[in-house]
Amino acid sequence: MKVVKFGGTSVASGPQIEKITNIVKDDETRKVIVVSAPGKRSSDDVKVTDMLIDLGEKCLNNEDTSDALAAVTGRYQSIAKELALPMTVIEEIEADLKERVMYDADNSGQFMDQMKAAGEDNNAKLIAAHFNNIGLDAVYMNPKDAGLLVTGEAGDAQVIPKAYDQLSALQKEERIIVFPGFFGYTEAGVLTTFPRGGSDITGAIVAAGVNATLYENFTDVDSVCVANPMVIDQPEEIHHMTYREMRELSYAGFTVFHDVALIPAFQHDIPVSIKNTNNPSSDGTLITASRRKEDTYYPVTGIAADKGFSIIYVRKYLMNREIGFGRRLLEMVEEEGLSYEHLPSGIDDTSVILRTSQFSLDSENRLLTRIQTELGVDDAYIEHGFAMVMVVGEGMHETVGLAARATDAIAGAGVNLEMVNQGSSEVSLTFGVKERDADNALKALYEEFFTRVAKQ
Repeated sequence: MKVVKFGGTSVASGPQIEKITNIVKDDETRKVIVVSAPGKRSSDDVKVTDMLIDLGEKCLNNEDTSDALAAVTGRYQSIAKELALPMTVIEEIEADLKERVMYDADNSGQFMDQMKAAGEDNNAKLIAAHFNNIGLDAVYMNPKDAGLLVTGEAGDAQVIPKAYDQLSALQKEERIIVFPGFFGYTEAGVLTTFPRGGSDITGAIVAAGVNATLYENFTDVDSVCVANPMVIDQPEEIHHMTYREMRELSYAGFTVFHDVALIPAFQHDIPVSIKNTNNPSSDGTLITASRRKEDTYYPVTGIAADKGFSIIYVRKYLMNREIGFGRRLLEMVEEEGLSYEHLPSGIDDTSVILRTSQFSLDSENRLLTRIQTELGVDDAYIEHGFAMVMVVGEGMHETVGLAARATDAIAGAGVNLEMVNQGSSEVSLTFGVKERDADNALKALYEEFFTRVAKQ
């Protein structure tokens, strides 16, 4: 059994849904189909999820919702017309949307969760109806009925372990299951959405629950590239990589697959394949727990850069001899509700690297005051405007001189290194640079580890 997830662009219109229909028909082991809400049909289009957020906000603000409701319904009507579906399908979707608008809005988070989830939920109903309309025996499966149990606050659902046991019952279903992504239900029956990459997370959870032989994630690119194609012109493709490599690259800014979405597949050792809906015959990218012995690969699998970091610099003479200094510093960071990303340090100084978006001016001032007064430091200050550039590859730890090659390449591009940090697993090597230098550093690393090697 394969679990297949189709992203927003793959289900954005009738013609796109026809493509996914052919993909499902082409392989009878594709038994569970997880779908997103309709995405953009063109660059200037609007995603259905964004339309639903607008509708939900109008409800919360007691504004007129007739136009916003008509816009969402109209989008589904357009898809249904392209697929020649009966009007009963649209009537059911319209009734569902009207019911959601009347949902109790006392808890705004829960209200917006059930409103946003309407995109995936109704698209799953529509696609199941289309499958049956053309002779494919299919059934819409509500996550509540399937047992996808979660915990957590609105917009931050986390799967409950026993959900996997309940989802395993889906293996007995002979029909094609069409499963909406993005949300589950608490044990109290409250609909709760997953964070960013929600439909990918659903797909991975369901794949783990049914012990799928493969989790296929169809999107709008042929495969994962070794670097951002917005920065590197026509970068090489990655045809095979490990979970660890994908997670590191996702963390560092790769947008094809969010790092959290891989966790259920990783924990249950389910292979993941990233494929292109518009070019399903392409090789795609296969993600597994370990590299295959027959694979040949560069020591570096991919490079990525992510902006929006800040660095807290702390310096104190004989810091290394002061028991508990690091613990107290991190407690202060924690008490401000901040989470750190990297912690490079020396004997008399340490740096705490965080996402800038976590800071407010008040929290920044409070934190600096506490560090200076309670830790008695010689110097402490915060700088913003940094990027983290990451080199990732399972083969790095076996390659002599790789770090030197990376630093030489970055220096050769005229980029100053603010920080260097290598993970204990030696799968990744991270460089802190100024945001303005991130693209140049990325280009230099690509030239060093891919262009130059190809020329040789």
